[in-house]
Amino acid sequence: MSNLLDSLSTELRRGTLTLAVLSQLQTQQYGYSLVQSLEGSGVTIEQSTLYPLLRRLEKQQLVESSWDTTEARPRKYYILTDYGLEVYKELKNEWLSNSKQLYKLLKGDGLSEFD
Repeated sequence: MSNLLDSLSTELRRGTLTLAVLSQLQTQQYGYSLVQSLEGSGVTIEQSTLYPLLRRLEKQQLVESSWDTTEARPRKYYILTDYGLEVYKELKNEWLSNSKQLYKLLKGDGLSEFD
Protein backbone atom coordinates (compact mmCIF):
# COMPACT_ATOMS: atom_id res chain seq x y z
CA MET A 1 0.00 0.00 0.00
CA SER A 2 2.88 2.39 0.74
CA ASN A 3 4.15 2.32 -2.89
CA LEU A 4 0.65 2.87 -4.22
CA LEU A 5 0.02 5.72 -1.80
CA ASP A 6 3.35 7.32 -2.73
CA SER A 7 2.52 7.05 -6.41
CA LEU A 8 -0.97 8.53 -5.99
CA SER A 9 0.36 11.33 -3.77
CA THR A 10 2.99 12.19 -6.37
CA GLU A 11 0.35 12.27 -9.09
CA LEU A 12 -1.89 14.53 -7.01
CA ARG A 13 0.99 16.84 -6.12
CA ARG A 14 2.29 17.22 -9.69
CA GLY A 15 -0.61 19.36 -10.86
CA THR A 16 -0.72 21.46 -7.73
CA LEU A 17 3.00 22.25 -8.05
CA THR A 18 2.48 23.52 -11.58
CA LEU A 19 -0.29 25.83 -10.39
CA ALA A 20 1.79 26.95 -7.39
CA VAL A 21 4.79 27.81 -9.61
CA LEU A 22 2.64 29.70 -12.10
CA SER A 23 1.08 31.68 -9.26
CA GLN A 24 4.49 32.96 -8.18
CA LEU A 25 5.73 33.96 -11.63
CA GLN A 26 3.51 36.98 -12.11
CA THR A 27 6.64 38.83 -11.03
CA GLN A 28 10.10 37.91 -12.29
CA GLN A 29 11.96 35.39 -10.11
CA TYR A 30 15.01 33.20 -10.33
CA GLY A 31 15.01 29.58 -9.21
CA TYR A 32 16.19 29.98 -5.64
CA SER A 33 13.88 32.93 -4.94
CA LEU A 34 11.02 30.87 -6.33
CA VAL A 35 11.84 27.97 -4.00
CA GLN A 36 11.97 30.40 -1.06
CA SER A 37 8.68 32.03 -2.06
CA LEU A 38 6.92 28.68 -2.35
CA GLU A 39 8.37 27.36 0.91
CA GLY A 40 7.28 30.59 2.63
CA SER A 41 3.73 29.66 1.63
CA GLY A 42 4.13 26.09 2.87
CA VAL A 43 4.77 24.49 -0.52
CA THR A 44 7.92 22.39 -0.57
CA ILE A 45 9.59 21.83 -3.91
CA GLU A 46 13.00 20.36 -4.63
CA GLN A 47 15.26 22.08 -7.13
CA SER A 48 15.44 18.76 -8.98
CA THR A 49 11.68 19.09 -9.50
CA LEU A 50 11.54 22.84 -10.07
CA TYR A 51 14.02 23.25 -12.92
CA PRO A 52 12.58 20.53 -15.18
CA LEU A 53 9.13 22.01 -14.48
CA LEU A 54 10.34 25.49 -15.46
CA ARG A 55 11.88 24.10 -18.67
CA ARG A 56 8.59 22.36 -19.50
CA LEU A 57 6.58 25.53 -18.83
CA GLU A 58 8.97 27.47 -21.03
CA LYS A 59 8.64 24.91 -23.82
CA GLN A 60 4.85 25.26 -23.50
CA GLN A 61 5.29 29.05 -23.86
CA LEU A 62 3.71 29.72 -20.47
CA VAL A 63 6.96 31.12 -19.04
CA GLU A 64 9.86 32.99 -20.55
CA SER A 65 13.34 33.31 -19.17
CA SER A 66 16.17 35.79 -19.38
CA TRP A 67 19.68 35.98 -17.94
CA ASP A 68 20.81 38.78 -15.65
CA THR A 69 24.58 39.05 -15.82
CA THR A 70 24.93 42.34 -13.93
CA GLU A 71 25.62 40.56 -10.63
CA ALA A 72 28.76 38.57 -9.78
CA ARG A 73 26.77 35.36 -10.26
CA PRO A 74 24.57 35.28 -13.40
CA ARG A 75 20.94 34.37 -12.70
CA LYS A 76 18.25 33.06 -14.97
CA TYR A 77 14.94 34.80 -14.30
CA TYR A 78 11.51 33.46 -15.15
CA ILE A 79 8.20 35.23 -15.64
CA LEU A 80 4.78 34.37 -17.04
CA THR A 81 4.11 35.22 -20.65
CA ASP A 82 0.78 36.85 -21.50
CA TYR A 83 -0.40 33.43 -22.62
CA GLY A 84 0.90 31.94 -19.38
CA LEU A 85 -1.10 34.46 -17.36
CA GLU A 86 -4.28 33.53 -19.25
CA VAL A 87 -3.62 29.82 -18.67
CA TYR A 88 -2.81 30.45 -15.00
CA LYS A 89 -6.11 32.29 -14.46
CA GLU A 90 -8.07 29.47 -16.11
CA LEU A 91 -6.22 26.77 -14.14
CA LYS A 92 -6.78 28.71 -10.91
CA ASN A 93 -10.52 28.93 -11.57
CA GLU A 94 -10.64 25.24 -12.48
CA TRP A 95 -8.73 24.29 -9.32
CA LEU A 96 -10.96 26.43 -7.10
CA SER A 97 -14.08 24.91 -8.61
CA ASN A 98 -12.76 21.35 -8.34
CA SER A 99 -11.54 21.83 -4.78
CA LYS A 100 -14.95 23.16 -3.69
CA GLN A 101 -16.66 20.12 -5.21
CA LEU A 102 -14.13 17.76 -3.68
CA TYR A 103 -14.50 19.44 -0.30
CA LYS A 104 -18.24 18.74 -0.41
CA LEU A 105 -17.60 15.09 -1.27
CA LEU A 106 -14.97 14.62 1.41
CA LYS A 107 -17.03 16.41 4.03
CA GLY A 108 -19.82 13.89 3.58
CA ASP A 109 -17.73 10.71 3.58
CA GLY A 110 -18.19 9.94 7.27
CA LEU A 111 -14.42 9.93 7.82
CA SER A 112 -13.95 13.64 7.41
CA GLU A 113 -11.96 15.89 9.69
CA PHE A 114 -13.85 18.87 8.24
CA ASP A 115 -16.90 18.46 10.48
